[in-house]
Amino acid sequence: MATATTSRPMQSSPMPAGALEARRDNPAYQAFWLLRMGFTAAPILFGLDKFAHVLVNWDRYLAPWIDKIVPGTAHQAMYAVGVIEIVAGLVVAIRPRFGGYLVAAWLAGIIVRLLAYPGFYDIALRDFGLLLGALTLARLATAFAPASRMTRR
Repeated sequence: MATATTSRPMQSSPMPAGALEARRDNPAYQAFWLLRMGFTAAPILFGLDKFAHVLVNWDRYLAPWIDKIVPGTAHQAMYAVGVIEIVAGLVVAIRPRFGGYLVAAWLAGIIVRLLAYPGFYDIALRDFGLLLGALTLARLATAFAPASRMTRR
């Protein structure tokens, strides 16, 4: 009778000679790093742009009903959003297992916000694709990101 195998998180033991090269040739490993770099850079850059408004006036993406319930102005709310996005990008860089889920949750919130305000459904659909990518990063991180000291104990 065949038994199911389970994947175990990578341990931080020394890799044998040639193992690093084999990893670099692994498409899943390459995908992990592409997603990790993308979900580190994008949230940080978009978070910084909440302060500079170089790409777009971010204030218009805040649904009016949300603007009414958050303290301050829409512009001030976007500052808070920017800080959260920068922190999320840094978490992905440091702890991609947790960071992937953090970014996915953040994107889910953005999707709900966009669906609550007509005219942004296309952006909500795009963000759903990004949410799937963030979840994929979190799953790949279980195989390729070294475990934290707390996890190894």
